Parts: sequence; structure tokens; C-alpha cells
Amino acid sequence: MLHPIAPITDCRIRIALVGCGRISRNHIKAIASHHERAELVAICDTQPVRLQQAQQLVAEAAQEHPGAATSPAQFSSYSELLAAAQAGTTPVDLVVLATPSGLHPGQVIAAAEAGLHVCTEKPMATRWADGVAMVKACDDAGVRLFVVKQNRFNSTLQLVKRQLQSGRFGQLAMVAVNVFWQRPQSYYDQDSWRGTWEFDGGAMMNQASHYVDLLDWLVGPVESVSASIATLGRAIEVEDTAALQLRWRNGALGTMAVTMLTYPKNLEGSITLLGETGTVKIGGPAVNQIEHWAFADQSPDDALVEQASYETTSVYGFGHPPFYANVLDALQGQAVARCDGREGLRSLELLIGAYRSARDVRTVHLPLEY
Repeated sequence: MLHPIAPITDCRIRIALVGCGRISRNHIKAIASHHERAELVAICDTQPVRLQQAQQLVAEAAQEHPGAATSPAQFSSYSELLAAAQAGTTPVDLVVLATPSGLHPGQVIAAAEAGLHVCTEKPMATRWADGVAMVKACDDAGVRLFVVKQNRFNSTLQLVKRQLQSGRFGQLAMVAVNVFWQRPQSYYDQDSWRGTWEFDGGAMMNQASHYVDLLDWLVGPVESVSASIATLGRAIEVEDTAALQLRWRNGALGTMAVTMLTYPKNLEGSITLLGETGTVKIGGPAVNQIEHWAFADQSPDDALVEQASYETTSVYGFGHPPFYANVLDALQGQAVARCDGREGLRSLELLIGAYRSARDVRTVHLPLEY
């Protein structure tokens, strides 16, 4: 039985950020943008230099957003952070995990046992059983679990989602997703955990995780997946290239092609939807440009196509601020969480299904057994 979760209404929501690597910049800036109802009270990393870099980012974000936190407490140990939160010396409402994926399960469960709400970067876990255990631990503790899925909040994808919901595509026939990016060997060599099965996962699970999420969130539940993976150009344990063939429950067929070997830089992150009465392609380096839009009927949304597209120099896009807006709304009892632990399980299930397919050389049918 799920415990009722009391909303936080008497103070700004106090956030601790754990992991100060590449993605921490997006979290720090997004939290600062919501400084009227959220406060970054702590940062944590095992590497002193990354704590220093994060502190500099906090200062920069505060300049951009006057009123945002300027001096969060610093911790070099996750256990010390949780102890300080429980003791009340550094009160925390929400722990945000931007740590290696393989660490998420233990860290989520520890936060839940400490009575703290928790948010984890993608993927929520690298193993199916771990993801299930994370959701159960948060349910049992009566705390919320959020999983970062910022691409869902992109203006391009929000616009296309509306057309799918309204039935403008008719019967979907084909869906094609391409993630043609570049990750040099130096990227994997930055940290010992990168490119490992235990802590990272490969091109599908790490770099293309958000695109895997779109297969379910945009198109609907996947009925079956057949996958091949290969390590062709990087000295890593996991795959740098993958190809998937998919069948959705709604009858559509599709493909997903992923590689981190694109020369010389990121080329494309795209999704193309071909339906009986509509065709759309969202492209650019990170599904940030609507490149084709054609429907048999007309809609006021057709006039929004040009303004929905945006420029970006980062594959992360600009979805973290609206993602945090929903997290804060949910914690304050004003909205339903749009990216909770169960939503995280949906994309993890598809990822694990694809890896099992590649390992066993067979088609895997979903859902997986719990």
C-alpha cells in the first residue's frame, strides 16, 4: 500500500546535489531559476576539484538569478551528507543524484531510508531488478522518486506529442530514431566508471537513454524488440554502436540506430514518424528542429512549428528548468509528477529488453516479468 505523501508548503524546497560532473551545470542553473521556491543547500562529490567547479557554477547561477543560493554546504561523502540531513545540521528535502548510473540504486534506497525525496539522472539503474527495488523502497518509505527525462519538455516534442494524442497521424506505420553522435576515447578515459557494464552502460543506456524513452512516451508501449550491439571503435566494455528493430502494440514498426563513432562531431538526434495522415521529422543534433511537418488536415498547431524549433549547442537541450518545475509542483502538492519512478521503469524495461535481445540473439517481448 502506498503511503500518503504530505506536500511541502512551509518553506523553500531544500535540494542537495550529489555528483558534480558534466550534467551538474544543468541542475545548478535549473534550481537557481526556481530560487523563489527551491534552494540548493548542499553539493557533494568525492573529487575536491569538482566541488570547487560546482561552487563556481553556483556563484555564476546566483549572478544570473539574484536570490539563488550562493554558499551550499559541501560534502565529499554521500553518507556524511545523509547523516547531516538526518541530524538537521543541513536540512534536506530532495536529494538529486547526478552520479554514475550503477550507483543510483543504492543511493536512492539510502535516501529513501533517510526519509528524503530523491531524483535520479537517467538511466535510473543499469539492471531491471534494481529499478524495481528503487521504486519499492521509495513507496515503502513514503517518499517520492523522480527520474530526469528533460527531453519530454522540449518544445518540439511537446508539439508533436499533441498531434499524436489528437490522432492526426492516423495509423502509424513507421517510426525511425537516429542518434548519430561522437564520443571520443578521451570522453571515456575521463573517469574509470565510464564505458563499464557495472556503472555506466553503453551507447543505448547512457547516451541514447532519452531517445529510448521517447519510443514509449511518444509512440506508446512497445510489444517487442530485436537488437544488435557492437564495440567497434572505442576501448570500452560496452557497446559504442547499436541497431534496434521494434514493434509497438499499436501496430507500428520501427528502427533505432545509435552510434558514438560519428565523424567528426555530433550529427543528428532525430525521430521520424510516418502515419496514414501525417508525417513529421524532428531533427537537429538533439531533436531541436522540426524539419518536416505535413498532415492531411489543418490545426492551429501548424502555425507553431517554426517557433517550436530552437538552437542548441548541447545535446542536453533546455528541458531541465521545466522538469524541475514539475518536480517542485509535485512536492508542493500542486501537480502529478510527470517523470516518476514508474515512468523511469518504462524506459529501463525497454533498455533491458534490448540488451537481453542482443545477448541471446532473439526477439524479446515486453513487458518483462517483475
